[in-house]
Amino acid sequence: MNQRFKYISFYRITVIVWMSIKFLAQLFWFKKTHRIWDQETRQKWEALLVRQAEEYRRNAIRLGGLLIKFGQFLSSRGDLLPQAFIHELEGLVDRVKPVPFKYSKKTIEEDWNGPIDEHFSHIEKKPIASASIGEVYKAELLDGTPVAVKVQRYRVKEIFQMDFKALRIVFFILSKFTRYGRKADLPALYREVVAVITNELDFTMELENGNHFKKRFKDFENVYIPDYYSELSTKRVLVMEWIDGAKITDLPFMKRHQIQREHIAKILFDLCVEQFLFAGMFHSDPHPGNLMLKPDGTVVIIDFGMVGEVKQRDANSIRMMVQGFILDDYDRVIDALREMDFLLDNADTEKIKKMIKQTTDMYLEGGFDKLDAHVMNDILEDLQEFVKEQPIQLPADYAFLGRATSIIVGVLTSIYPQVDLVEWGRPVIKKWMTGESSSFSLYKDIARDTAKPLLSLPRALIEYLEDGDKEREWKTETHQQKLFHQFYLFYSWLSFVLFIIGTVGIFYLQKSGSAGYLPFAWLAATLGVVGFLIIGMTHFRMIKNIRRK
Repeated sequence: MNQRFKYISFYRITVIVWMSIKFLAQLFWFKKTHRIWDQETRQKWEALLVRQAEEYRRNAIRLGGLLIKFGQFLSSRGDLLPQAFIHELEGLVDRVKPVPFKYSKKTIEEDWNGPIDEHFSHIEKKPIASASIGEVYKAELLDGTPVAVKVQRYRVKEIFQMDFKALRIVFFILSKFTRYGRKADLPALYREVVAVITNELDFTMELENGNHFKKRFKDFENVYIPDYYSELSTKRVLVMEWIDGAKITDLPFMKRHQIQREHIAKILFDLCVEQFLFAGMFHSDPHPGNLMLKPDGTVVIIDFGMVGEVKQRDANSIRMMVQGFILDDYDRVIDALREMDFLLDNADTEKIKKMIKQTTDMYLEGGFDKLDAHVMNDILEDLQEFVKEQPIQLPADYAFLGRATSIIVGVLTSIYPQVDLVEWGRPVIKKWMTGESSSFSLYKDIARDTAKPLLSLPRALIEYLEDGDKEREWKTETHQQKLFHQFYLFYSWLSFVLFIIGTVGIFYLQKSGSAGYLPFAWLAATLGVVGFLIIGMTHFRMIKNIRRK
């Protein structure tokens, strides 16, 4: 293709919109002509999706710009695309043919208002990395200090502005002529895409993100984030410390420098758990190219152009959702999903609740000890199928969080195949579940949510008696724990009532002068206090044992 064509607005918009219309027409015609979905039909369907994904990939590499970044964005959206398409997009390398060095030099000198040799004694003309938004060069400052220089690609902002127009047309077509378009909130999705990519086009945002992460993890052992040269950085130029090292998945490099693979995997695990579970920003593109390893075993994180954020409210909602799973309380799970804006207004909450419970029971029966990368991928695929069936749309930060988690699991298993995610995660989950404000938050939540034991206890017993398949044994340990919670809280409530009755009786009898019944009132109040304390302490010990497990 003549390179000049890709800078013509009409040409780019026509290619992108026509490709989208052709894909939709192919899908519509396939479903129209295949009424019976047997194994052969499904294979043909998968083959069609793969062909479409391959065509998208070819156009993305040919045109660059939004097609590459949007492909990366879509590869994290199981709520938007089928798995066959996502697998192909995951292989979309964010690497395009580099532009001539004269364009990058011009950009640097325009932003610096002066010749490049005022700050660099040398800069290599061949980039060490070339991507859809920027190219990275190795250079030396006047004092000989090596640095990495990231320069925005020639006319890239102009290209993205053209592509945003094309994307708006495609979303309009989807909203008018497809069932998904009528179900999903496409305007919100469009705003997410534009916001995420616009931030990446402004290198000062990446500078701020990098400084934020450097400050956040300054006390994190064996983790390093490069320094940035703020005085030399602009919206289109980013200058940072040069790091000598290898990709974190370079196993021969680890062997040469006698670096323990388990040690590196544990560092990476702790680093990512800190980002993914607790409130704050997280690196949403932690692939091996952005994770380096120094000869001394230090893990280096680079490229903070794509980040997400777990807000405190969201962290609390996620914690509430996990507690719902622990307590087998799926109303709580649904409430958490609503708070996180996962569920659109027309979602069938009862159906969603049922599907979540069935899926959870299925994986719990398999045992958490079998949780590895393959099981994680199976779970993610099932979730992707699930969210496509229901009016669910993942907010961008959660989509990036899911994508980042999936990438990290793959990196961890590449570094250390024997990784035990459950064993490593136990102490972190214990800390996370208790919350930051109080070590008793889980206890308080359980007490609050089981405040109606007179109703829930008989219901649990009836279910137990009517379920003959269990042969009078609990289906899972979770059910037993839940019933014990209700048992303790029920008798705590009775003890409290007894204390109130006794206390009221003491004041009334003393006031009325009826001293004959006063010992009984004192006995009731005393039994109430003692019973409440004993039951409460026993219940608290039980909670501690559960949390320890």
